Amino acid sequence: MRTIVLGSGLLGVSSAYFLSQLGHEVTVVDRQATPAAETSFANGGQISVSHAEPWANPGAPIKLLQWLGKEDAPLLFRLRADMRQWLWGLQFLRECTPARTRHNIQQIVRLGTYSRDTLQQLRRDTGISYDQRTQGILHFYTSQKEFEAALTPAEQMRALGCERRVVSADEAVALEPALRHIRARLAGATYTAEDESGDANRFARELVKLCEAQGVKFLMSHTVTALREAGGQIDHIEATDAEGRFQRLRADAYVLAMGSVSPVLAKPLGINLPIYPAKGYSVTMPVKDAAMAHQVSLTDDEYKLVFSRLTPVAGSDGTDRLRIAGTAELNGYDRDLNRVRCEAIVRRVEALFPGAGDTTQASFWTGLRPATPSNVPLIGKSKLPNLFLNTGHGTLGWTHACGSGKSIARIVSGKAAEVDFAFTGV
Repeated sequence: MRTIVLGSGLLGVSSAYFLSQLGHEVTVVDRQATPAAETSFANGGQISVSHAEPWANPGAPIKLLQWLGKEDAPLLFRLRADMRQWLWGLQFLRECTPARTRHNIQQIVRLGTYSRDTLQQLRRDTGISYDQRTQGILHFYTSQKEFEAALTPAEQMRALGCERRVVSADEAVALEPALRHIRARLAGATYTAEDESGDANRFARELVKLCEAQGVKFLMSHTVTALREAGGQIDHIEATDAEGRFQRLRADAYVLAMGSVSPVLAKPLGINLPIYPAKGYSVTMPVKDAAMAHQVSLTDDEYKLVFSRLTPVAGSDGTDRLRIAGTAELNGYDRDLNRVRCEAIVRRVEALFPGAGDTTQASFWTGLRPATPSNVPLIGKSKLPNLFLNTGHGTLGWTHACGSGKSIARIVSGKAAEVDFAFTGV
């Protein structure tokens, strides 16, 4: 079957790889000159099944009121005359009930566990390398209230098979000695040994090489302008190349994996995807003092930040880096860097790990994460029989990439998915 994948981020590339594995003739189309150049470019680097509590949870409405108008707030709604933003916000509030939160955690954990297993199998099968670390992920808390609020979700995750173990402050420091500087402020922590970290952009680029070796074609610098329907299904897509030349591209099946742009292309087809761009930030800096820098990947739930160490493999000429990413700003498709938010991340890093990174060489990045109100992605069939969805992964695109890619490949191929998940159209 000829299949076109729209988007060459983590979700698009993983979809292409697994589709090719199942015998599809795959073409990937993307507006950027290189794969994984947008939201998959500089994310937090975590394969974090333990990061399954959605932004929409019972404590979120009060926090949002407290954060409203604060430029450095972890989650900032920058209210606009944008009906999509208001409708998304109302849906978000509906997802904040205890029952909806429990349901969403269940979906996120199931997909995350399957995806992590799929990534590990892919690594064994291919030897793919992406500065990976398999030292687990430690969620730490400098607020007693935040720590206590984390205990119930952690218990639910353990019941679902994600071993998010509650540990004391002393155990947290033993697991990650770099936390010794704030030992007196630590209320507690949770630790998931099976979680991992790594350079998501490098993974995507290495997976592209494996795809190309299998015959997958990549049409880069091709901007998709429309999906055209005829006879109740997608007839072709319209795109322009780097020189502005118009093209029609046809296939038997189409996978929409274009992140926050997905709802824009789906709407003219009468498909309303509950996705809104959540602008996330990251800071990358060289390690300055290795003794102060963390080794284990960390999550600071109070400030909505994740910390990864990206250490190049032996023999490479790369730099040992710290990657800190997180927060969310709902401000439409605006991509401008907000210096206040960037500086707030650096201040938090310096407060936790003084001198660990070279802040004078810090580079800042922002990307639009395709967020659903529930944090549960949209994977599966659409109402058009040859259009499939793999989008809406929000903050967990890297965590869910391989499992989502393998699942959509099986669904497109008429096979049952291997994970119990609320797939669309199934």
